[in-house]
Amino acid sequence: MSKSKRLIFLPLGGAGEIGMNMYLYGYGAPEKERFILVDVGVTFPSMDGTPGVDLIMPDTAFIEARLDRLDGIFITHAHEDHIGALGHLYGRLGAPIFCRKFTGAVARAKIEERGHDIDSVEVVGVWPEQVKLGALKIGFMPVSHSIPEASGLVIDSPLGRIVHTGDFKLDPDPIVGEAYNPALYREIATSGVQALVCDSTNVFSQKAGQSEASLGPHITKMIKDASGMVVATTFASNVARLKTLARAGVDSGRSVVVLGRAMKKMLSYANFAGMIDDFPPIIDVDDAHDIPRENLMLLVTGSQGERRAASAQLSKGKYLGLSMREGDTFLFSSKTIPGNEVGVGQIMNAFSEMGVNVVDESTGHYHVSGHANRPDLAEIHRIFKPMMVIPMHGEHRHLRAHADLAAERNIPSLIARNGAIVDLSSDAPEIIGNIEAGRIYLDGTQLIGAFDGVVLDRSRMAIRGAVVVSLLLEDNALIGESWAEVLGLPDTRATEPGLQESIERNIDEELQRAKKKMLSNDDEIEKLVSRTVSRICKDLVGKKPVIKVLINRLVD
Repeated sequence: MSKSKRLIFLPLGGAGEIGMNMYLYGYGAPEKERFILVDVGVTFPSMDGTPGVDLIMPDTAFIEARLDRLDGIFITHAHEDHIGALGHLYGRLGAPIFCRKFTGAVARAKIEERGHDIDSVEVVGVWPEQVKLGALKIGFMPVSHSIPEASGLVIDSPLGRIVHTGDFKLDPDPIVGEAYNPALYREIATSGVQALVCDSTNVFSQKAGQSEASLGPHITKMIKDASGMVVATTFASNVARLKTLARAGVDSGRSVVVLGRAMKKMLSYANFAGMIDDFPPIIDVDDAHDIPRENLMLLVTGSQGERRAASAQLSKGKYLGLSMREGDTFLFSSKTIPGNEVGVGQIMNAFSEMGVNVVDESTGHYHVSGHANRPDLAEIHRIFKPMMVIPMHGEHRHLRAHADLAAERNIPSLIARNGAIVDLSSDAPEIIGNIEAGRIYLDGTQLIGAFDGVVLDRSRMAIRGAVVVSLLLEDNALIGESWAEVLGLPDTRATEPGLQESIERNIDEELQRAKKKMLSNDDEIEKLVSRTVSRICKDLVGKKPVIKVLINRLVD
């Protein structure tokens, strides 16, 4: 094979962080590679760093500049951190979308919602079926995870085979979806694996992962022992857990109600894909009011403390006519994602104040992770025997620990964070360049760049407050008095005059002292007024606000 061609890996999101997954694979001559894009995910904002932002997604500028060389988009599974940006960014990408049936239903809904053609989504079968795009052949490798039809990818190139695991765990009985199939993995490995690009989320968990099937007996016992109504929440996309919970409720003699649009959507997608024909019976919420509380179980959205979800609404009082009472039980059959602790804690405390018994996953009996633990990662290394391991889907500490795990088997590895261009063509991976791996924000209905200044201004106003000053001038002289509006700053009325009046008075004095020549220059006026406002606010309230000066001039 000519050394004029190379095989590269470029993470745009998901490497150096957990969430917002987006990866490029390219093959060809340097700077002429043809690409496939794997996953188009989102992450979620925080009020600390991104106030008011709705979603955060990877910046696609690099591949947008090379759209004529983007052959396809492959979605490994339907979690939001892998598919959530598809509808928002598809207009910028435009390549065919390949995925499996369940994921395809979600993908079509997302792009249709944004006005794109659903025929762009092509449903593909599992390995050994492959999609041929240029010199690459790509197949979907079934894996078990916490959502139906999760898949890794087998990417064949003239320079070797890549196995991209996606999110996975080694579960022999996942309830819904494909079980761990080591024989299939060994078959894939027989042709040799040039690179294993592998999930790193649970690399610090030292025990082998548990099966979804292990939860049923524990949850059933807990529900049977509970008095009053039982309510349980989990990730809406975890159809297997919903089935486990519903089965436990029915087996405990309870009627089961599903509340929350996201949960109902996921169950409808799973039903469309033919995955839950044996799902336990559920009843409509309208019928729940006629059932004794001790015979009722609710499955509700909001496991991560989402303010508008069913869990939060129940914690505030009523939801669709149903409410929690003293002696009821609320189960969090989920892990709290880092960053969501405050919202989840608020819901737990609200229920506690009602006298509701709150049960979480801390015992290990009511939740299992959808990601492979350290011993499971080591097993995957042993099965695939890759030439090299590239850790992904993790913060830097996760990637480093995973690289160390590979080193224990003398497998070359490296830490490739977002923006690193990794050459996979040789016996060991090599970072051969870096690009700016930025972020795009969904802010209301608009997509904006992280460095556009909008969110930075919003953060500054949130921290420092704001003052708007309006001036009216004629013939380079102030007419009347200045006007100031103070936002987000404490007043000083305890000491006369108040903050607003102090600002206006000092501006007027400064402008009266100013020379006519200076008053003819709007930029100089803005500087003078800004200095004055900043000084007064610092002296009186200890803050220097964001300042906006509006200058209006009367002309004949």
